[in-house]
Amino acid sequence: MNDIKQKKENVKMHLKDLRQNLKKMHLEVTEELILPQPDDVKKLMNKMDQLLKLIETK
Repeated sequence: MNDIKQKKENVKMHLKDLRQNLKKMHLEVTEELILPQPDDVKKLMNKMDQLLKLIETK
């Protein structure tokens, strides 16, 4: 049972981090008219992949 709670907290932490990064990127695009760097996009994609792996593991 404790493992499930830990996994849930890890997922929440990853989601919060992703949301914060995406929000920052969105503001840069909409307000400052700055496109994100390809490396920044790749980092976010990797974080999303890590989250998917975390969710899919049992």
